[in-house]
Amino acid sequence: MLPLYIVEPELWRQPDAAARHWKFVSECLQDLDQSLGKLGQPLVVRVGEVVDLLDEINRSQVINALWSHEETGNAWTFARDKAVGVWARERGIDWHEIPQHGVQRRLGSRNGWAMAWDRQMAEAIVDPPLALPPIAGVATQVLPSARDLGLSDDGCVNRQSGGRHAGIDLLDSFLAGRGQNYRREMSNPLSGATGCSRLSPHLAWGTVSMRETAQATWSRLRDLKGIDTPDAKAMRASLVSFSGRLHWHCHFMQKLENAPSIEFRELHPALRGLRPAVADPALLQAWASGQTGFPFLDACMRSLAATGWLNFRMRAMVMSYASYNLWLPWRETGLHLARQFTDYEPGIHWPQTQMQSGTTGINTIRIYSVVKQGHDQDPTGAFVRRWVPELAHVPDRCLQEPWTWDGARRTVGRSYPEPIVDLKASTAAAKDKIYGARRGDAFHAAADVIQDKHGSRKSQIPMTGQRKKSATIKRARLAKANTDQLDFDL
Repeated sequence: MLPLYIVEPELWRQPDAAARHWKFVSECLQDLDQSLGKLGQPLVVRVGEVVDLLDEINRSQVINALWSHEETGNAWTFARDKAVGVWARERGIDWHEIPQHGVQRRLGSRNGWAMAWDRQMAEAIVDPPLALPPIAGVATQVLPSARDLGLSDDGCVNRQSGGRHAGIDLLDSFLAGRGQNYRREMSNPLSGATGCSRLSPHLAWGTVSMRETAQATWSRLRDLKGIDTPDAKAMRASLVSFSGRLHWHCHFMQKLENAPSIEFRELHPALRGLRPAVADPALLQAWASGQTGFPFLDACMRSLAATGWLNFRMRAMVMSYASYNLWLPWRETGLHLARQFTDYEPGIHWPQTQMQSGTTGINTIRIYSVVKQGHDQDPTGAFVRRWVPELAHVPDRCLQEPWTWDGARRTVGRSYPEPIVDLKASTAAAKDKIYGARRGDAFHAAADVIQDKHGSRKSQIPMTGQRKKSATIKRARLAKANTDQLDFDL
């Protein structure tokens, strides 16, 4: 067996790629190389186009079979996989793609999806080989730097470390006790940084598997069963929530697997073309750089730029603000966030981007007030003060709304910008546009089709064609169920 990783320069030229992604991946590959080296055959790294390099190796070694993980990636990786499939078939080489998540290829119906997920995650974990006989004559290359791949430095100075050892340490510490207050802490951007598992980049890039994460969680729950101490009860409740969010992780990936166009086009046809095709560059830059004049929103964007991570509620909020209050096109803002998240997972990112932008047609419209979220999630102001130092002298009572402070003229409009939009007026305008497009039987008929294909079955909502009490009741229950999909921090 030849362990091979192909660095594809064209992949890293895609608009959703960033230096923080490659640096994380590089650390993962270095860790993997050390582990494989101990077995006898180090990792072989090649740089170039996959089909050309497979052809080269096949000429010198003769490939009997090709094994890889099954990927729900972006449009570029989908096209690459199709090219590899053609290459393998033309040469009579079996290509085995191993599922890494609960995503099902060529899924005909969502019915029974959750139970299939449980069965798949309960399957035995395959042990690594005890040894790998070395293969002579296959050259390896040095891992390129981010600069070599044309990726400019993106200022992610506090990025998570890559590698399987780092991922396993996170899983172990979370289950051992760090996750005890997960349910309470995950909505806060400060407490969530330690209260969440922080496994998301490792699940996204493959250093820790969904199956081992699920099984380790279930094992810990069994260990805690029957222990009635407050700490044990809190840990059990947190792990039950965490286990549910592992399901949601794959549930959203399944959406992109079933409809790859979600990456580019609004899911509901009636919601296409509502926003401008090109973003206002000044508004986009102010939002991306954390210069909107709304302290909590700006703190979130600056924290994300420096760390590569943001808890899920705040991810939803920054997307909501961009899509509704600034009325920016979700594809452009989604690309910026894709480059910011070290844990960028296309199968989660693009369905969520559309969900928080109100373009799915089946989810409740959720327009977050960035001021209210600041008061709720940062009541002491510690998060804002850490990331928006310009407001250091603003008193606590005015920190989330510095323009209300008597001394605002010293700061607002000088060292810190005035709000770039009127929050109340922009929210009202967005509601008029989005709700106006959601009216009529044709809209709801199309939404029923989308729900039948992509919606969760756990909500017990009757599907299209099934007997139902009334369309009004069905839609109300649908809205309630899809509101519950919002928080699935890992």
